[in-house]
Amino acid sequence: MKVNCPTCKKEVLWSTDSEFRPFCTKRCQLIDLGQWANEENAIPSGANKDAENPEPNLNIDIEDIEAMLAQQEKDFFNN
Repeated sequence: MKVNCPTCKKEVLWSTDSEFRPFCTKRCQLIDLGQWANEENAIPSGANKDAENPEPNLNIDIEDIEAMLAQQEKDFFNN
């Protein structure tokens, strides 16, 4: 089977002989790792609402924070 390198899109043979699969080279593998480390790549999830909503609510007060924390604790222990 052949796949495209996620970094450069070069065709790569998917086999045990391909040391860096799905990447074509160590260089492409390190470029991808750097993108993850710099948070250029991310997997969105419901658990990380800040990453999905870049505009924070600046009109929040301590009571709102306490209510959110209380709800989060309930959700955490119910799962």
